[in-house]
Amino acid sequence: MKILGLAILIAISIGFYFRLTGDLLTGDRIIGLSVLATVFILMPIFLVVRWRGKKLEDYTLSEKNMKKMREKGID
Repeated sequence: MKILGLAILIAISIGFYFRLTGDLLTGDRIIGLSVLATVFILMPIFLVVRWRGKKLEDYTLSEKNMKKMREKGID
């Protein structure tokens, strides 16, 4: 995941370099593909890795969690 993130950052940097040297179309394409890779590849991998081992009910507002909040004085 770190290697993929680093590769995407390098690609975005290369895209901006192309834009600065005058090749706007190529630079925009590289930046666009890097953003798409971030959204559709890197972000889902990140979410799966961070979500693994956690229970969804710990992060939702259920009656059980509302009771806990009331008992602790968090309104």
